[in-house]
Amino acid sequence: MVSDSVIHAVAGAAGGVVAMTVTYPLIFLSTRTAVETKTTHKSTYEAVVDIIKREGVLGLYSGLNSSLLGIAVSNGIYYYFYERTKGAIVSARGHRGTKALTTLEAMLAGLIAGSSTTIISNPIWVIQTSQAVHTMEQSPEDPSAPRPVIKRLGFVETVQHILRKDGIGAFWRGIGPALVLVINPVLQYTIFEQLKNLLVKRRTAKLRAAGGAAAAIAVLTDWDYFILGALSKLVATSSTYPYIVMKSRLQAGQAHALKYKSSLDGILTIIKDEGIEGLYKGIGSKLVQSVLTAAILFMGQRRIYEITKKAVTPLAN
Repeated sequence: MVSDSVIHAVAGAAGGVVAMTVTYPLIFLSTRTAVETKTTHKSTYEAVVDIIKREGVLGLYSGLNSSLLGIAVSNGIYYYFYERTKGAIVSARGHRGTKALTTLEAMLAGLIAGSSTTIISNPIWVIQTSQAVHTMEQSPEDPSAPRPVIKRLGFVETVQHILRKDGIGAFWRGIGPALVLVINPVLQYTIFEQLKNLLVKRRTAKLRAAGGAAAAIAVLTDWDYFILGALSKLVATSSTYPYIVMKSRLQAGQAHALKYKSSLDGILTIIKDEGIEGLYKGIGSKLVQSVLTAAILFMGQRRIYEITKKAVTPLAN
């Protein structure tokens, strides 16, 4: 019989692929902006137009292949470990209480799932970031200059390029800030779980007060999951964005970033060279992308989980 943890993992991976495909140009823009050390004041629209002029429309999708692999692997691993940990916590209680996690329990489950995901999937995100910034290095500074032939590296070519240039250790560039960023999904899922529990509790009380059965429990809609996912991600990304900038710079493998002695040293160096705003480069497009991705993911993961569960249950019997 297929366990719930595996179904959650498959649903999370599929939902992540859908969300990533829809929002990838925003990821590309925020990564490019975060890595850029020069002080620029382009709007998102101006940045899009500039990239299209230099690299064509496909330039907005550089690194999409590795990004889809990354989100599928990351979400699959995260949901698997999260649900396994959640199940272990609930089982440890015996018959006491509900299946809902407390804030501390949700944070513990998130830390275990997030740390596992980060260590396993970091090489994929190094490849994605390298692909996203590779064409930036080939583009002329003057957008009115003749556009050169842009050489985009595929997934395998990028792996070979990184190995040839920096060796196998380069696939774990940025692992420090990436592990710090485990707090991002921890915050996201903790806020999501608590908002969901609060909403279910309130609606269940209203349902029973309106004459529903004493054992009746309110069921949330797809739009409820969409909004809760968006709100939880908005708080998480806003709180941790400076480390997202650090991770992007280190994973890109550019010389100036590799000189940072530590994540804290990198943050202090950015503040010294670029000001506080340097820690928030690309936050606009990142917030829009993160919120949309989380909203689509939470709504899609739930729906895919239910469809998959319904499909495999007869087979198990």
